[in-house]
Amino acid sequence: MNALLRAAEELFRAHAVDDVTVDDIATRAGVAVGSLYNHFGSKAGLHAAVVENALQVDRDYMDRAYLSGGPPLQQLYAAADAYLDFYLAHPDYFRMLAFPSLPGQYQAGHELAERLAHSVDEQNKRMVVALRRAIEAGDLTPVDPEDVATVLWAAWNGIISLHWRPDALRRDEAQLRGLLNTATDVIANGLLPRSRRSPGSVSREAPR
Repeated sequence: MNALLRAAEELFRAHAVDDVTVDDIATRAGVAVGSLYNHFGSKAGLHAAVVENALQVDRDYMDRAYLSGGPPLQQLYAAADAYLDFYLAHPDYFRMLAFPSLPGQYQAGHELAERLAHSVDEQNKRMVVALRRAIEAGDLTPVDPEDVATVLWAAWNGIISLHWRPDALRRDEAQLRGLLNTATDVIANGLLPRSRRSPGSVSREAPR
């Protein structure tokens, strides 16, 4: 089963799902085609298992931030670091979750896209909880935590994707960490000068 998962990950990384056949996967894994059907039922089932594996690895990394027991605002900085660690260790999983490519012609594509979106939303709800707790503690001004969580998640994805650029805009790991902290700083502290900030705004250093 693990050989099939590894083979599928390698092929889905290099080719569109539509272009990969069960024979391709079985040959790459060195097993009979029947083994794929016995373990996963279909190519769609195997594809779903690959995506779920990526989601579980992501959850494991994010647990480090949200189960640390630290103050909620600190959890946001820790979550940004954990998300980058996830990308650096598993770049293909990151691409799969942050920038999925599920062709409409693939019969299971729409259903899998909905499952993926739901799982990512469930992860973002952990950020919503941390934001809500920070607001209740007076560390953040009252904002819509769901909107802010979406903004942060989208910003983190965009920042990390700078690592792929082939030009002068590419950023290395240290620069990415700094930019992720900056994005979280903007949420925590805003862009207004101190004299114009509301009483509930905060000023604290991002953890290193």
